[in-house]
Amino acid sequence: MTCPENMFFLIVLFMSGVLACFGQRHMIATMPDKLDGLTGSCVEIPCSFDIPDQNKYKFNSAILTSGVWIKESPQFGGRPDNVIFNSSVKDNRYQGNITGNMSQKNCTTVFFNVTTNYTNKYFFRIESQPFRATDPDKSVDIVVRDLPSSPIITVSGEVKEETSVSFNCSAVAPCPEHPPELTWTLPTQFTTENQLQENPDQTKSVLSTVTFTPSYLHHEKNITCTAVYPVGSNNKTAEHNMMLNVSFSPKNTLASISPAWG
Repeated sequence: MTCPENMFFLIVLFMSGVLACFGQRHMIATMPDKLDGLTGSCVEIPCSFDIPDQNKYKFNSAILTSGVWIKESPQFGGRPDNVIFNSSVKDNRYQGNITGNMSQKNCTTVFFNVTTNYTNKYFFRIESQPFRATDPDKSVDIVVRDLPSSPIITVSGEVKEETSVSFNCSAVAPCPEHPPELTWTLPTQFTTENQLQENPDQTKSVLSTVTFTPSYLHHEKNITCTAVYPVGSNNKTAEHNMMLNVSFSPKNTLASISPAWG
């Protein structure tokens, strides 16, 4: 049996509507794809959300909005333990605080005293009676390690003798309240400038710039950038070493001329 053309069109239209319905996001969250944390420290999750036009009439920013964090999967109906934080509840599985202004759709959150067990995928949910929504299409992967990752040293351009040059050292700052301190070890005198900066995904990092004037004596000497992370009453350290490759003119050369005997 063949279907009439108009029936075929209706079937296609119906299936398109069903797919659009299943793919609909009632709330859109924005957060980094991945965050690195350090055991015993805190982790800040930059977070914001928006409500699609078709649901704006359901959301009232004047009503107190609760923020909820769910691990592993946005579906938590049969797994209540996956709800690890709810701003409307005093006792949560994770110690944390939503530092953003929820009425302004800022859901930035800090988790304290994280452990390696916090390594997981996390989804954000808002609850503002009568509107409740989770963004199933956006999550952040948090990886918590016992030791910090090494800082990164970069240099722009060629390193030449007797020419001032600047090196940059960057280290992630997953807990902006307690950022790492960056220090340099160089074979000569230098000046430094440090600053806490915001990355395009709104995560934080510390940038240290060192400026010095190399000589040929510094060729193949090491420079080191050390990141010291304060964790409670202790420190955790990571470093990056780089060998200098200095361009210089020939040194201690002698020229001799032998007479020609005829």
